[in-house]
Amino acid sequence: MSLEKSKIKLETGDQAPDFSLLGIDDKQYSLADFTDFESVLIIFMCNHCPYVKAKIDVLNNLQKKYSSQLAIVGINSNDPNYPGEGMELMKEFTKEHKINYFYLLDDSQDTAKSYGATCTPDPFLLNKEHKLVFHGRLNNQMQPEDKSTEETMELKIEQLLKNEKISDDFLPSMGCSIKWL
Repeated sequence: MSLEKSKIKLETGDQAPDFSLLGIDDKQYSLADFTDFESVLIIFMCNHCPYVKAKIDVLNNLQKKYSSQLAIVGINSNDPNYPGEGMELMKEFTKEHKINYFYLLDDSQDTAKSYGATCTPDPFLLNKEHKLVFHGRLNNQMQPEDKSTEETMELKIEQLLKNEKISDDFLPSMGCSIKWL
C-alpha cells in the first residue's frame, strides 16, 4: 500500500496529537515524555509486516546515531488480535530484532487515526515543539528486497537538527495497511 497525500490528516506545521499508550516495558507514555529531545520520530509499525522488518536496522541505526537528540517511538496500531500482533508478541519482536527505541501499543487505534496513519511503516518526524516537519519514508527502499540508495529520514533529521528548512516535507512511504479493528 502506498500512502497518498489525500489521506493525510496531520499537515506539516501541525501540532502532533498527544497519546497515552502502554509500552513494552509496561509503562504508560505520552508525547510529553519526549520533550527532552530535539526531535521525535513517531513510526507506526507492527510485528508481522515485511516492510517494517526490512526497516528495523534503519531505525536501530538512527536511534544509535542520534540517541541524545532523537526519540524514536514505534507505535503498533494493528488489531492486537491479528496474527503476529499484541503486546506479548511485541515484546518478543523487540528482543528478536534488538529494537533500541520505544515500542508502544495503540490497541484502540485512536492514535493512528488522529495522525492519519494508514500503513506500516508510516513515519512522522516532529520538531522539539512536537510539530510535524516531515511525513514519509525512511529511505527509498520501496520493496523489502530492494536496496536503498537514499537515507531519506536521516537527511530530514540532519536538516531539522541544523535548523534548515525541510525539503520535500512529504514523500510517500510503502508498506502493509494497518489492520483495523
